[in-house]
Amino acid sequence: MDFDLTEEQRLLKDSVDRLIADRYGFENRKKYLADPAGHSRALWAAYAELGLLGLPFPEAQGGFGGGPVEIAIVMEAFGRGLILEPFFATVILGGGLIRRLASPDQQAALLPRIADGSLRLGFAHLERQSRWNLADVATTATAAPGGWTLRGAKSVVLHGDSADRLLVTARVSGGRGARAGVGLFLVDPAAPGCARRGVPTQDGLRAAEINFDGAAGEPLGAPDGALPGIEAAVDAAIAALCAEAVGAMTALHELTVEYLKTRKQFGRPIGSFQALQHRAVDMLTAVEQARSMALFATVSADEPDPIARRRAITAAKAQIGRAARLVGQEAIQLHGGIGMTMEYAAGHYFKRLTMIDQMFGDADRHLAELAALGGLFGASAA
Repeated sequence: MDFDLTEEQRLLKDSVDRLIADRYGFENRKKYLADPAGHSRALWAAYAELGLLGLPFPEAQGGFGGGPVEIAIVMEAFGRGLILEPFFATVILGGGLIRRLASPDQQAALLPRIADGSLRLGFAHLERQSRWNLADVATTATAAPGGWTLRGAKSVVLHGDSADRLLVTARVSGGRGARAGVGLFLVDPAAPGCARRGVPTQDGLRAAEINFDGAAGEPLGAPDGALPGIEAAVDAAIAALCAEAVGAMTALHELTVEYLKTRKQFGRPIGSFQALQHRAVDMLTAVEQARSMALFATVSADEPDPIARRRAITAAKAQIGRAARLVGQEAIQLHGGIGMTMEYAAGHYFKRLTMIDQMFGDADRHLAELAALGGLFGASAA
């Protein structure tokens, strides 16, 4: 299998890397954090101008027809830059859900607006009791004259405080935890019956706690059979997160090695001590193992067989979660006290890696799920 990038993919990588290097230094990131939206509106417009916001969408809908590899290229660069903008929430999650579940008319109305930067989305799925089970939905959707009304609450909705529209999972029928009867609804967060409260997350991003009390919702596609499409979109989103984690780990390893070369103790750089060199090599090994698994997740993101796809995604998420913990902990240890300060980038990378590990299930959760699926290649492989 040829893993080399095509000419178009190399050009994409060069342009995104250049944008991040020019406009997303650590000091610039601090300025973007101070914006009321928690990110840079100017950079969001720049992403739209470069075509990044329409990257995975068909050309007929304002996009560029990119696939998982192109998404991985962008996400790895964004991981290196620790970007704050709602690219993952809007383009990867929101756009992925719309492409898989919305009607052609809904796609034609929504995807071009994502691509031009005028529509930001939040995926409201997590509930306090649900942990990482996408089928555990207690929020209800009830048919009413003229549409549907939603009642319930969602937690930690990524970028939900600034989203123009919310994609909300709600139960149309069945008991809590049943796979059948789950729908996905488009909700205007400014409309009556929807109340949201913005909260900061530990990695510098923003989220929201949202309550629905009779809020109007428009179903995307069939109102009661959305779960398979949601699972497929989330698996593709996890693959993108894996690529982002690799970018963050790579940058953190480079930052640590540079620190070992410049920090002196006993009259010599601490990087000259063999014990610390070994720990830096352990970090590099973990990064490269994570890179291999992220590539595996990328090429499996569009796998039509849901079981085979899920095996690949859970294996990658488990490996990358454990690698991120090792790389982050070693980086903090090798930096010493400065690694924990808000004024230095190392701790911010570790915080982001920790949040990535928790999103859609941590390493232990995915390892247990992979075991329940019979391992990476299934029980029959034995």
